[in-house]
Amino acid sequence: MKPVGAAVRGWVGARLPEKRHLKADLVAGLPGAIASVPDGMASGVLAGVSPIHGLYASLVGPVFGGMQTSTKLMVITTTSASALAAGSALAEVPDADKSSALILLTLLAGAIMIVAALLRLGRYTRFVSHSVMTGLLTGIAVNIVFGQFPDLAGADAEGSFSAEKAFGVLLHPARIDLPSLAIGVTALLLLIVLARTRLALFGSLIALLVPTVAVVAFGLDSVASVADVGTIPTGLPLPQIPDLGLLSPSLIGGAAAVAAIVLVQGAGVAEAAPNLDGTRSRPNEDFTAQGVGNVASGLFGGMPVGGSVGQTAINTSAGGKTRWAAIFSGLWMAVILAAFSSLVGKVPMPTLAAVLIFAAVGSIRPSRIAAILRSGPSSKIALITTFVATLLLPVTAAVGIGVALSLLLQLNQEAVDLKVVRLVPGPRGTFLETPAPKVLASREIVVLDVYGSLFYAGARTLQVLLPDPGEAERAEVILRLRGRTTLGATFFSVIGNYADRLSAVGGRLYLSGLSSEVSEYWDDDRLASQGIALDMFPATDTIGESTRRAFVDAQKRLVRTLPT
Repeated sequence: MKPVGAAVRGWVGARLPEKRHLKADLVAGLPGAIASVPDGMASGVLAGVSPIHGLYASLVGPVFGGMQTSTKLMVITTTSASALAAGSALAEVPDADKSSALILLTLLAGAIMIVAALLRLGRYTRFVSHSVMTGLLTGIAVNIVFGQFPDLAGADAEGSFSAEKAFGVLLHPARIDLPSLAIGVTALLLLIVLARTRLALFGSLIALLVPTVAVVAFGLDSVASVADVGTIPTGLPLPQIPDLGLLSPSLIGGAAAVAAIVLVQGAGVAEAAPNLDGTRSRPNEDFTAQGVGNVASGLFGGMPVGGSVGQTAINTSAGGKTRWAAIFSGLWMAVILAAFSSLVGKVPMPTLAAVLIFAAVGSIRPSRIAAILRSGPSSKIALITTFVATLLLPVTAAVGIGVALSLLLQLNQEAVDLKVVRLVPGPRGTFLETPAPKVLASREIVVLDVYGSLFYAGARTLQVLLPDPGEAERAEVILRLRGRTTLGATFFSVIGNYADRLSAVGGRLYLSGLSSEVSEYWDDDRLASQGIALDMFPATDTIGESTRRAFVDAQKRLVRTLPT
């Protein structure tokens, strides 16, 4: 093990900027910082708090998170999904306490991510199915579009969920403020047009600046501005102590939902932005990076952050080479805030609504949805169920339903995919694979192999697929289990019952190909304590050897029991 001092020096050395890439990373960070101004402000609005929290997060997240990432071009900053989840968790918090509650939620989410990294839970992100995640993110995108209708139109709207608010605006056009709608539509048109030009990287900023100038120039006082949402501090953020008095079960649940969304999205970003030096991303390090980014964001008055698909794409397209491109985007944001924070309050709310709607529509993937809908029924059910839950329920509940549904689908698929085949001895010690019999025959040796998981539901499915001993006399069954490092109590309960049924007609059950881990744990004493009687043959380096030994033993037993 390396001495602590050497490990620290190695960590610091790996994170110092590389001279040969310094200029490229410095330049690449600027477009990301400029794009983070409207994106960060819009995220604050989406969470139901002052946009300044989004700007602070866009400053702190890339700097502190970027120091830790194994996916070096990943930008850890605000995301629409985490902002919506945070806003959902804060829905019942009084307006006066929302900012403080948001900071506490961000700290909690960061702590959960760090704990997940310490427990090495990165590998479990793959258990959230593609269909569930697509349904969740599509539902979040549609929620954002519906939820921003009132701000886009400058209208008051009531309702328990976003779609209800949107239809409330459409059904009561008299509530619409025409100057606000004109400003919002102008910003939306600018975003759409500029996205097709060389100015695409700066489209959000231009769509924010032009309507702001129009509002000030024409004195459109009816158009709500960011300053109407809350006081906008000037200068850079300072560390602050969270208000622990706001801690509640709902806030903890909301933090867990934010952490789940951020971690799964981050895993997707890691796949989409491989390291240029060929090194592999390490999920648990990225978990830590996003956790550290959130803790730092909360301490400096920011909101939840995570691996951002959009910002990482900007970082890559702008020519970023190392982690410092993301870090520089945060440092550039500090410069922008120090110089222009006094102008933030003048930004019209309809322009932020337009930025959110444009980003949300752009995040919907029709081809991916169509592909899932053309898949099997379980994929369709997962997609539709998660999508509807996201539209009608708080995001916290929708995330819980999505995770639970993913696990259920995994268990169901494992049970459905289980297959039992018969191995018939062939020439020169080989075995031929044939369909497994439904019923055993007397004085017959049957070698079975199993494809699929043998945990929980899989073990119960095996119980159904094993050949029925029926009235067969002295049937010998060998179950080949090579390659399985763990076998649970459910499996041995099923196998013990089957061994008893074989024993009742004078037969015997043999397990072959057992790993050393299984053989050592399920030894004779443990099996005897559970009333299980069978013969076990540990695997060897020669494939099929333990099965052949079991077959020879079964033959000898049949010979010994032949009638005289």
